[in-house]
Amino acid sequence: MTDRLKVGMAGVGGFGRTRRQLMRDTGLFEIVAAYDISEEALAGCREEDGAEPASSYEALLDTPGIEAVIISTGGKFHAQQAIAAAEKGLHAFIEKPLAAAPDEVRAILEAGRRHGVVMGCGHEDHRGNPVDREIKRLIESGEIGKVAAFEATTAHSGGFLIQPGDWRGDPATNPGGMLFQCGVHKLHELIYYFGPVRRIRSVMRYDIHTTQTADVAFCQVEFDSGLVGSLNAYHVTPSEQRLAIYGTRMAIRKDKRPWGFAGVWVRRIPEGYTGGPEPESALEIAGEPDPAGDVRSFYKAVRGGGTPYPSALDGARAVAPVFAAEASARAGGAWVEVERFGVTRQEP
Repeated sequence: MTDRLKVGMAGVGGFGRTRRQLMRDTGLFEIVAAYDISEEALAGCREEDGAEPASSYEALLDTPGIEAVIISTGGKFHAQQAIAAAEKGLHAFIEKPLAAAPDEVRAILEAGRRHGVVMGCGHEDHRGNPVDREIKRLIESGEIGKVAAFEATTAHSGGFLIQPGDWRGDPATNPGGMLFQCGVHKLHELIYYFGPVRRIRSVMRYDIHTTQTADVAFCQVEFDSGLVGSLNAYHVTPSEQRLAIYGTRMAIRKDKRPWGFAGVWVRRIPEGYTGGPEPESALEIAGEPDPAGDVRSFYKAVRGGGTPYPSALDGARAVAPVFAAEASARAGGAWVEVERFGVTRQEP
């Protein structure tokens, strides 16, 4: 019988409902207790997972027998809740974005070190995704040639659902708007392919919807290797998720559609090329990504030791460029150095 990890969970509605399903699919977790401001969400968690409702987050942490906390609340709560869990000696799995400010990120990482607990982060497990592994292989093997540039876009219409007073409309708790909400996914993926981000500059629009945070963000991102590309995030348009990587021998296009994966296509410059369009073909890859890879890795790190992927440190590296981008936009689009979290800067 599987030695299931006994956990308390904060935030069991919304995306927390999806997280609970993913955890059930692994068979590795037992949600003993749950906390949420929604009575309906708590009732659903009790029915589906057998979790007893907790009257407060503090009461959740005091639940007898739990070993870890799953934090699926809004980003503005992550630091306070993760630190409180660590102080109780509980491991913590924290949804992305890791935290809403650099000092909060530093405090989370320090709490994990000081109390010796495992801290995972709810980003995609790119190491466990056969498509992403193949893209990384094409880059590192040189088959793509020298990477000249990339273009990434993340967009959806969720910004129109943000009402006055919502924390997601406040740049203090949702810096960069869509860049914070979903751009961190793209940054996490780009870091997997290209390594640490050195600096960023951005221009943002704040005038499309009623929020104070950015509705549109245009960013140029520079990596330690010297590679520069674009990352754009829109919170007020139809959904779009795409990435293009341009090499001197090959171009890779990866598209996603709302709530599903579309595919990857490559165009190669043929031998003896004399001009004209290059042929495009779908990248055929065996295997499927594991949507629960992040929590599965967290479980393995708690039970067997080591570091989960993605870890809280991976989450820190993904969100750090967002803070720099917001500062850049406020400074008129100047280049801003990205804070380093556990990564030594490398010269290109």
